[in-house]
Amino acid sequence: MSYSMLYKSPVQNLELISDGESLTHVLYKYNDTTVTHPTNPDLDIFKKVVEWLNEYFSGNRPQIDFSLKPEGTDFQKSVWRKLQEIEYGQLKTYGDLANLVGEERNKPNMSAQAIGGAVGSNPISIIIPCHRVVGKDGSLTGYGGTINHKIKLLELEQVDMNNLYRPKNSTKP
Repeated sequence: MSYSMLYKSPVQNLELISDGESLTHVLYKYNDTTVTHPTNPDLDIFKKVVEWLNEYFSGNRPQIDFSLKPEGTDFQKSVWRKLQEIEYGQLKTYGDLANLVGEERNKPNMSAQAIGGAVGSNPISIIIPCHRVVGKDGSLTGYGGTINHKIKLLELEQVDMNNLYRPKNSTKP
């Protein structure tokens, strides 16, 4: 059975979803404070995730001491594992990730677009740091949580934003 709770973050309300033992989703809630599953904020997993998020949004670098269980294909999971290796305040490009995942999967010509699709499917926003992935030219493209939120998260992590830019054709501000 899945459980939810709402977390009020500085960037947006977030819905935390767990199977009771592991975190399965961190989803942005837009103009909505309802959750999709029965609430149980007393679960140990939620207490740990809330503590982690509080530390993160305070500008600290918390360590993950709880179980993550994102559901996806083997390919998506391999991309999400690589996302977790991107250090706080650091960036990778989609091409960088394509090289890393391609090397791991013995596919030297991995497509950056395929990586982008997997990054965009990340169900555990912020904690699996897809916001740390940018275009090879510095474009702040490809964040399901809006470009504004991506910028706020990168600024929180004190990323040097001088060579980064907002894409002109972004569908989400």
